[in-house]
Amino acid sequence: MRVQFLLFVYDKTQKLYRKYFKKKKRQWQFTEKQLLEFQEDSLGRKLGEFYKKYGFSMIPKMENHDVHHLITGCGTNFEDEIAMQYLLLGNGKLNAHLLAAIVLGTFILPEYVKIYIKAYKKGQRMKAFHTWDFEGLLWQNFDHLKDFIHQKDHVVLH
Repeated sequence: MRVQFLLFVYDKTQKLYRKYFKKKKRQWQFTEKQLLEFQEDSLGRKLGEFYKKYGFSMIPKMENHDVHHLITGCGTNFEDEIAMQYLLLGNGKLNAHLLAAIVLGTFILPEYVKIYIKAYKKGQRMKAFHTWDFEGLLWQNFDHLKDFIHQKDHVVLH
């Protein structure tokens, strides 16, 4: 019942968010089928396989969100979606929709708070990727890209 309520609220707010706040972003030029034609070890191919595995369709202007699932290893069930919002907050992303998802998700599913805190800390340890436009990186080797993001910038003193 709690998750159904959250899904209802999420669905309604996502439509408003995409309509009013995602205007500056454009829809990617690739389809799920075209992504599967990318080189086997590429981000594009991994994303196409992700859509195929879960039976998902690309949502215009939300493609980076799906890449975030791949890069972070966050699942797609509701508590994992909330955990990913915590991870993105730890990574430096901050907007009203993210905060609302975190507050509502934590309030309705408090039993996952330890997972949420762990996700936040994981986001802090990663390079800031939340602003990247991943469409231009679809040809890149997925493992190399993921490894790069998981390495926080280190200052080297001489």
